[in-house]
Amino acid sequence: MHKDKSQPNRHPRENMQAMPQTLFDKIWDRNTVVAESDQAPAIIYVDLHLIHEVSSPQAFSFLEQNDLEVYRPDRCLATLDHAVPTLPPDSRGHLPYVTNEAEQQVDTLRDNCKKYGITLYDWDSPERGIVHVIGPELGYTQPGMTVVCGDSHTSTHGAFGALAFGIGTTEVGHVLATQCLLQRKPKCIRIEVNGTLNLYTTAKDISLYIIGEIGVHGATGCVIEYCGSAIRAMDMEARMTLCNMSIESGAKAGMIAPDETTYSYLKGRPGAPHGDSWDQQLGVWKQLYSDRNAKFDASFSFDASLITPTISWGTNPGMVIPVGDNIPLDNATDCSQNALKYMGLTAGNPLLGKSIDVVFIGSCTNARITDLRMAAGVMKNRKVAANTRVVIVPGSEAVKRQAEQEGIDDIFKRAGAQWRNPGCSMCVAMNGDLARPGELVVSTSNRNFEGRQGPGARTLLASPLTAAVCAVTGVVTDPSEYLKNHRTQ
Repeated sequence: MHKDKSQPNRHPRENMQAMPQTLFDKIWDRNTVVAESDQAPAIIYVDLHLIHEVSSPQAFSFLEQNDLEVYRPDRCLATLDHAVPTLPPDSRGHLPYVTNEAEQQVDTLRDNCKKYGITLYDWDSPERGIVHVIGPELGYTQPGMTVVCGDSHTSTHGAFGALAFGIGTTEVGHVLATQCLLQRKPKCIRIEVNGTLNLYTTAKDISLYIIGEIGVHGATGCVIEYCGSAIRAMDMEARMTLCNMSIESGAKAGMIAPDETTYSYLKGRPGAPHGDSWDQQLGVWKQLYSDRNAKFDASFSFDASLITPTISWGTNPGMVIPVGDNIPLDNATDCSQNALKYMGLTAGNPLLGKSIDVVFIGSCTNARITDLRMAAGVMKNRKVAANTRVVIVPGSEAVKRQAEQEGIDDIFKRAGAQWRNPGCSMCVAMNGDLARPGELVVSTSNRNFEGRQGPGARTLLASPLTAAVCAVTGVVTDPSEYLKNHRTQ
């Protein structure tokens, strides 16, 4: 990215604190250019604008039609991820785009980035990858920032103590033109998870469990701050998974206050501060926490020890059960009945033993190196079940290189899984990677809506650990029971 320029004056409360504030309050005030009133929303400054090929073409057209420039190209970062194929080029060097429109989206972003001076991680970049993977791993996502992208799972970046949320295409155009957004201040809720996780319970299981408890509308329009001893014990990649899934409970954003784990992850990365700037920023970052007695609009508390490997059974991420449980009988709503019908399942019956057609390990939720290590630990010296197709897609070129240096790719390939190039892949199924109608998919992605992974495809959301166990057994399997009885080979 280009050298930073001076930013507009921030709201004067940046260094004033009349009452205890939440982490969210502090970041909101720091980035407020014009305060909210009864007549108008606040004007919020955007520190980092992430761009990909699918949600940006209309926004750039808006600039062109109105003879506008990109106000802060140095605050924009672009990559190719949603519509790109994950298969390698053919013998002539042609990439297997699923449609001409997909290729055109890529070409359009390339042209727009060149025209407006925006950094693009293109096909030839060793750092290209899913937008919510490369922002953090390059060090551009930092505590205290406001981060936006034309993608709902921008909440991922909140793991760093940032206020990060998805925006629509029209808003993408507004940020390009002004580096600001009109926003009403949302409510903020606290979700506390204390205690020690069970051996085979992961961040994905925590997120699915929480959504199951509060519902897919439980945090609608709110910012969630996650806290508690179980959250503090997580590494950064686990925190990213948790914040990524916030949107699935209706939240606008999810965030975790930065700490030594955050700083250790960021230090030395290309986009992070260096030298004296690092020391200066570190002093600022250490003030980013919720004050004692700060007021939240609602609070929830969960015991980590009660959370077990969790899987979805329906058609939204709130329809979940522990992997070993039966599908609930209290499914009288039209939504639940429609979900059971679509999924071909019966209330009161178990998911255990259901034959799996496809396993997908990837997406901005679970395609980082720790996710792949987790899956490889299960699949080492084992074979993918004969009836199951397994597709594994790293989240970035850097993740792919690291996995190949560690021999993780060989573990997957020897097991019979497909090892792909980085991209969103089967998460969004707009790039050629999809399941066939009626196929049952265990997926580490974030959404299980009807047709999300292909027309008629049926999705069970799970952790990389659960997905890997299902890959080798070919049926829905509780990883706790399997791994307890089958030592890693």
